[in-house]
Amino acid sequence: MAQPDVLSQAFELGFTYTRSTGPVVGRFLTGLRDRRIFGIRASDGRVIVPPMEYDPATAEALDEFVEVGQQGEIVSWCWVKQPRASHPMDTAFAWAMIRLDGADVPMIHCVTAAAEEDLATGARVQVVWAAETRGYITDIRCFELIGE
Repeated sequence: MAQPDVLSQAFELGFTYTRSTGPVVGRFLTGLRDRRIFGIRASDGRVIVPPMEYDPATAEALDEFVEVGQQGEIVSWCWVKQPRASHPMDTAFAWAMIRLDGADVPMIHCVTAAAEEDLATGARVQVVWAAETRGYITDIRCFELIGE
């Protein structure tokens, strides 16, 4: 049986536009560049980090920024024994939910530790800044256990 001719056309998918981060995420990222961390106050008084543009309860726009601390506590975590190339660290580390001092909602970031046994829910951590900050979430290189 004869094979039908197959038509093909080279195609490259691309997005040729840029997007503004807006006033809320932009302020958060600018804060990181300046080695400061900002959250935002929701209608119920909770401080959310990273900040959200709209209140999760009312859908109203939020605009009351709150600077939070650079230390906090681990709320939950999981250990990564063998990091992949796409992970932020090339040695074992933890992904953790970290509630920063002054915040009510935890953020997710990586925590460095010598061993899995060193980590615990409730452990205190502090920010380790990247050598050069540029306004990206990676400006927070990681968190480390306080006292290490």
